[in-house]
This record gives sequence, structure tokens and C-alpha cells, in this order.
Amino acid sequence: MGQGNNFKKGLLIGFFTGGALGAALALLFAPKSGKELRKDIRDKSEEYLDEAEKYISNAKEKAVDMINEGKKRSEKLIKDAKDKSDQLMKDAERVYKDAKGKVSDSIKTGKDSMEHKKDQLKDAIKAGVDAYKESKQSGE
Repeated sequence: MGQGNNFKKGLLIGFFTGGALGAALALLFAPKSGKELRKDIRDKSEEYLDEAEKYISNAKEKAVDMINEGKKRSEKLIKDAKDKSDQLMKDAERVYKDAKGKVSDSIKTGKDSMEHKKDQLKDAIKAGVDAYKESKQSGE
């Protein structure tokens, strides 16, 4: 990336330098008076300065545009990353709540089952005690 920019800068500088040199040579070899020659050189110099200023201004605008575009892209990346992390947190929270609910349901089902078995065991013991009492009373 750096080499391409250096090449472009070198090409641009060469273009301006070559243009200025060519214009100066053309002015020097044209049959004109000294006063006309100086005026032509001054005009051409101003023209090249104007071109250079336009180029620098244009380059500054492009640099500002590139910086703004870079900021926009980085802000979008940050926003996307935040949105994704928020979504991941919501998903993790939902999974946790689902798992907690299932565990609670399992515990409740287990407690209900134990209560039922406990009641069955009590009933069986009571029936056994009652049967023992009946057999003892009938045997007396």
C-alpha cells in the first residue's frame, strides 16, 4: 500500500516538474522580448501554482472523506459487535432461565413423586399395622 502511494506521488511530482520545465523551455526558445518573456514565465508560474493548490485542496478533501469513511466503518463495526454481544447475552439469559425452569420442574416432579411414594408407604404401613391388629384381635 505504501509503495503504491509513493509511486503516485513521484509520478505527480514528475508530471508537474516536467510540465514546468517544458513550459519554461518553450518560453525560452520563443522569439519574444525580455519583458514579454518575463510576463509569460510569471503567468505560467501562477498557473502551475494554481494547479498545485487545486491538487493539494483536492487531496485534503479526499483525505477528510477517507477519514470520515473510516470513522463510519469503525462505528458500524463497533455497533454490530455490540448488537451481537447483546444478542448473545440475551440468548445466554434465555438458555439459563430455560435450564433453571427445567431443573425446578424436575425438582418439583421429584418432590411430588416422593410425596406420593411417601403417602403410599404410610398407607402400606398403616394397612400392615391394621392387619396385624386385626389378626391379633381375632387370635385372642
